[in-house]
Amino acid sequence: MLPRTRRRRPARRLWTAVVAALALPFAMLSGGSTPAQAAALQCSVDYKTNDWGSGFTAELTLTNRGTDAISGWTLTYAYTGNQKLTNGWNGIWSQSGTAVTVNNASYNGTIAAGAAVSTGAQFTYSGTNTAPTSFAVNGTTCTGAHQPPITVLTSPAAGAVYTQGDAVPFAATAAAADGATVSKVEFYDDTTLLGTDTTSPYSLSVSSLTVGSHSLLAKAYDSLGASGSSTPVGITVASGPSVVASATQLAVQQGESGTYTVKLSTQPSANVTVTTARASGNTGLSVSGGASLTFTPSNWNTAQTVTIAANASGTGAASFESTATGHAKAAVTVTQIAASGEYDARFLELYGKITNPANGYFSPEGIPYHSVETLIVEAPDHGHETTSEAYSYLLWLQAMYGKVTGDWSKFNGAWEIMEKYMIPTHADQPTNSFYNASKPATYAPELDTPNEYPAKLDGTVSVGPDPIAGELKSAYGTDDVYGMHWLQDVDNVYGYGNSPGKCEAGPADTGPSYINTFQRGAQESVWETVPQPTCDNFTYGGTNGYLDLFTGDASYAKQWKFTNAPDADARAVQAAYWADVWAKEQGKGSDVSATVTKAAKMGDYLRYAMYDKYFKKIGNCVGPSTCAAGTGKDASHYLLSWYYAWGGATDTSAGWAWRIGSSHTHGGYQNPLAAYALASYADLKPKSSTGAADWNTSLTRQLEFYRWLQSNEGAIAGGATNSWAGRYATPPSGTSTFYGMYYDQQPVYHDPPSNQWFGFQAWSMERVAEYYQQTGNAQAKTVLDKWVDWALSKTTVNPDGTYLIPSTLQWSGQPDTWNASSPGANASLHVTVADYTNDVGVAAAYAKTLTYYADRSGDTEAATTAKALLDGMWDNYQDSLGIAVPETRTDYNRFDDAVYVPSGWTGDMPNGDLVNASSTFESIRSFYEDDPAWSKIEAYLAGGAAPSFTYHRFWAQADIALAMGSYAELLE
Repeated sequence: MLPRTRRRRPARRLWTAVVAALALPFAMLSGGSTPAQAAALQCSVDYKTNDWGSGFTAELTLTNRGTDAISGWTLTYAYTGNQKLTNGWNGIWSQSGTAVTVNNASYNGTIAAGAAVSTGAQFTYSGTNTAPTSFAVNGTTCTGAHQPPITVLTSPAAGAVYTQGDAVPFAATAAAADGATVSKVEFYDDTTLLGTDTTSPYSLSVSSLTVGSHSLLAKAYDSLGASGSSTPVGITVASGPSVVASATQLAVQQGESGTYTVKLSTQPSANVTVTTARASGNTGLSVSGGASLTFTPSNWNTAQTVTIAANASGTGAASFESTATGHAKAAVTVTQIAASGEYDARFLELYGKITNPANGYFSPEGIPYHSVETLIVEAPDHGHETTSEAYSYLLWLQAMYGKVTGDWSKFNGAWEIMEKYMIPTHADQPTNSFYNASKPATYAPELDTPNEYPAKLDGTVSVGPDPIAGELKSAYGTDDVYGMHWLQDVDNVYGYGNSPGKCEAGPADTGPSYINTFQRGAQESVWETVPQPTCDNFTYGGTNGYLDLFTGDASYAKQWKFTNAPDADARAVQAAYWADVWAKEQGKGSDVSATVTKAAKMGDYLRYAMYDKYFKKIGNCVGPSTCAAGTGKDASHYLLSWYYAWGGATDTSAGWAWRIGSSHTHGGYQNPLAAYALASYADLKPKSSTGAADWNTSLTRQLEFYRWLQSNEGAIAGGATNSWAGRYATPPSGTSTFYGMYYDQQPVYHDPPSNQWFGFQAWSMERVAEYYQQTGNAQAKTVLDKWVDWALSKTTVNPDGTYLIPSTLQWSGQPDTWNASSPGANASLHVTVADYTNDVGVAAAYAKTLTYYADRSGDTEAATTAKALLDGMWDNYQDSLGIAVPETRTDYNRFDDAVYVPSGWTGDMPNGDLVNASSTFESIRSFYEDDPAWSKIEAYLAGGAAPSFTYHRFWAQADIALAMGSYAELLE
């Protein structure tokens, strides 16, 4: 397949600059003395509330509509009722009578032209709560923000099944705001435009959809150029006539009954009888109604009810099949749960939404996407990429499914999917046999900014030996590394075609493709990356592929390289631990034993994350040449660092391969439960000679690390490094240490700072809480007692169940230098909460933390808050795909960010996008221009309001389901 012709957008910034220059007075163009006049301030304010009758939260988005940046802002407005300010965030809030004033915070005072900031507050009131109609910034009255049109895809119905060749009826309603009119509605199958309708009622009939799952949406445009998309609707197209069930999962409590419906996918020519019966599984479940249903040529599409009854005792799942002659069957898994099992029922309901193929969470291969939506930029820069994180959450989700249903085939199948697609095969890492453990890698410094790259390789810097390579080979009989690569382009959107066992097969290749992004220092954000293949065969990029963008060398060889995210592999081990515990409780330990053994192997290789990047000695390591090389285990910090990586030549006769650890450790990556399991739990003990002992040391070291990083208030600070600035530089005088490693408040990446996301707090403390719940460990309890008190003090649950939890954290000071025999109080290490969120994924992880902690400690406030968070998201934030809330993405103004490419360097992406010194984030990702959500970005970049998206991230949906299951197990 030839690369598609790249469609170029107008160069907005260049054109604006030309127009501005032509409008200037001639005297200024010629160097005259006429003073410059600042452009008038122009702004808009978008005001949204969440109201529960006696109080509300207000979210205000302030957009700079002018051509000059706003440097320092004061937002003012007034209420007409008795609204009283309680507290505010993302700004300094005050109130005098009915007048409200918000001054910028220290970190958001500058608003670039076309950019926006958000601020919010909580109020109480009685009577009416009329929204303010006038806002001013720095004394200038702002215009209202134009709201995009609202569209709803009313047909087809979510979960519908059609027969291939039959017409799929599309229908949508659309409404415009602010006096605008709807100009057209487009209908999409994922990112493929199917057709357009310009008149109401908006409809389309499509008969060309292929067999499989489809994610459909409608997108409306208004007369002012704004656009808005509907929530995606998932359907299935079958190869022939089918029986269609309304659900794939159903929970029935003991002694009760539950129902689902069936119908036909296509009109029959004569009557059709559908028979439903239990095919396998729990005999305590039976069909009590609708065992035989007749569908006629006139009522074939009218759903009829099947009723499943559960006896008064027992639990477990059964498969019920609805069959008809000449039709594909429909299967529903029904699970009998305890009489009080409301939260298990929630788990199964959400599990059914996540695993329903029509809802778009999975690729055809069964790989979990990062999100259902394609236009999303965070660590993965496209929604249909995936991460090792997502695979680990799939394992954990399927482990919980096994606990609830007794079916362990899904957990084993998830490991097989992960092993097949995310752990590099021997063909992907073909030259490991040439790895020299006495010289693991050649040193290259990490540099502060991307424009300082490529970094020169320096073979004169001493590196230490790799002390675990030999024992790993002895234990497993292979030179290959058994760990997940961190990033995968599941649909091969970029076109590298690096599918397992293939090297740069190209855009024509289908299925998952290994890719890499971050490579150029702590300041390189996702907006500044150049995506590259893990196997660089010089097919794409420049003369040397992409290698010479990152490292400086005299010559370059074609090579493969992989990077592991240790927190994901540790989470996979964590999931395997729970699978083993729960399966044994059911007397089914043998069902998962083979998979658990593989998890122990993964944990053995995960020890590479415990080592300094170049195997140098841990502690007071300053100067690349003066810091001594390690001699073995003295190069291990015994913590989970940010990554480990390995690579080598693609030429099997070239004779070289390399491995590195990482010198940077982050509090959010530690996993004491995994360390405990790998050190002490028999079924997960590694085969290597020193693996279990290393993990035992790591368990102690991780608990000490948390204690060292715990602020005076209770939150956990960033981390530590054995290589200051990534090049063994001299740290600032007075920097505190942990076993000689230097405190780093934002280890690894700085844009945005890695220490500010509350999600890292919730993720990490949840693992500590699980370890505490399983063992009662006193050190874990000490950390949790203080952390939970702090987190609860920063949590608001409103009367209607909506909630606010911390979002962005800010830090000052540093911990005391670590003294294991007498830990310091960290009186000078402080955290403040800059703003708050109702993020559902983070709230779920937080609720799990509170659940495990409350179960062991008996803390009633923790238990009550866990339940309130779970009930709040369940009651307020559900949709057809799961549980989600809208997000305003002001950072999407960075689609036009420059991507540093050295002057004179030129190359091509697989689709023909040029890579050169003029490249931007979007210019080397022109596929985004074909995304149905792109017009929202286009409007924002042209000066419109910051776009809002409702994302369904796989990890978040899995975490919510897991939180429901955990609460059911421990506190219900």
